[in-house]
Amino acid sequence: METMSLWDNLVEEALAKLQSLKLLRSLRPIHLPSHQPPKAIENETQNSSNSEQEDEFFQVFDKMQPWDRSSVEVQMAEETFQRWICDLPSTGDEAFCGDKVTDNEEKAGPQQSKRLLLFSGNDYLGLSSHPTIGNAAAKAAQKHGMGPRGSALICGYTNYHRLLESSLADLKKKEDCLLCPTGFAANMALMVALGNIVALLAAGRKLLKEEKIAIFSDALNHASIIDGIRLAERYRSVEVFIYQHCDMSHLNELLSKCEMKRKVVVTDGLFSMDGDFAPMVELVKLRKKHHFLLIVDDAHGTFVCGKNGGGVAEEFNCEGDVDICIGTLSKAAGCSGGFIACSKNWKQLIQSRGRSFIFSTAMPVPIAAAAHAAVIVAKKETWRRREIWKRVHDFHALTGIPITSPIISLIIGSEEKALQASRHLLRSGFHVTAIRPPTVPPNSCRLRVALSAVHTMDDLKKLTTALSHCINFQDIGYQTPIVYARL
Repeated sequence: METMSLWDNLVEEALAKLQSLKLLRSLRPIHLPSHQPPKAIENETQNSSNSEQEDEFFQVFDKMQPWDRSSVEVQMAEETFQRWICDLPSTGDEAFCGDKVTDNEEKAGPQQSKRLLLFSGNDYLGLSSHPTIGNAAAKAAQKHGMGPRGSALICGYTNYHRLLESSLADLKKKEDCLLCPTGFAANMALMVALGNIVALLAAGRKLLKEEKIAIFSDALNHASIIDGIRLAERYRSVEVFIYQHCDMSHLNELLSKCEMKRKVVVTDGLFSMDGDFAPMVELVKLRKKHHFLLIVDDAHGTFVCGKNGGGVAEEFNCEGDVDICIGTLSKAAGCSGGFIACSKNWKQLIQSRGRSFIFSTAMPVPIAAAAHAAVIVAKKETWRRREIWKRVHDFHALTGIPITSPIISLIIGSEEKALQASRHLLRSGFHVTAIRPPTVPPNSCRLRVALSAVHTMDDLKKLTTALSHCINFQDIGYQTPIVYARL
């Protein structure tokens, strides 16, 4: 395809330039030997498949287990609870009792803590409490401690990291994958590498306009994309165009007027604050028309969308049309870290020029082991994806609100009204925070409700009953892209 040949040639030229300057950076995996082979977890309720040799040690289940609820049931110290109710600032010191963390009733006392049902997190599948994932982290920690401490380019990259990258590349149907400390760092590394690529080839020469890269970014893209683009602009090799949120007519207009050949469109796959999807089908059509590089930040769609959890691109059957996919392991995977799924050439370029990757310590080995387990569990425990989408339908049935994802954005308006609603829910036993500026624009403060596969219908009934006392569901409706509510 013309689009990829243009970018493939550009990346290859940049890699050749880096090679000539001796600036090409390579990953050198350190193998951490195991003194004893891992033992398979045995349990009569185990429902695992031995079809893949690498999966034989991973225990999976076909329905919710008691421990799953710990991902949505939390406790809060009474002092913290009262400070939240009164909207008083807190340093977090009330979480301590002497020199120990107050983490259970035995330490805190039953009268000193509040039980809350969590509807504010991003653990969409409830995997943060899965024993297989915890056991993978514990086993790696017992064998290797935290692993070598250093950047991935020095000594922090191990066989555990490589195994995780391979599994993520397979999930995203990409040639390779690069791990980053966080999803934020992943977006920063990619955007900076984009800004650097043309400047590198110019070798100090002032760039002509047609040589620059045109980046088209959705108006509601995540802060990490925005900050990454701002850093890329410092190389004076990119021009940035912001298109109205999910407005393909506006994007088409901007693309048609742009005379630069090197075009990039970057978008969230599932928008974190509004809960709506990028118009993937329309984006693919525009990609074929304008031959741009398509980058999708799938932080909130990975493991949640698609038959295999491949994300928004799999859900809309356009995996081959997404050139680079950004993801995180801190949300539906229940772990920590970020990744960039891409071609081998793009990976080598980003690991050589992406500053947030180069100058960050690699994730600890136990986290890499846990995340690899999470990829396998998320793929095999398909009931979790079925359940979270059932909860989406249940919420719609209970409220009539036309939601399309597990992220429900109830825009109220002023800060005070949003805080008032959040405090009401807190008193009712629900952890739902008010989202305020600078996260969202002024007068668009909201309650952001996030659903999980391990929430039950009973949980939703209780939540919607509490919500009905502070908002009127009949006044709520999507008004592209904002959901408005009246107190």
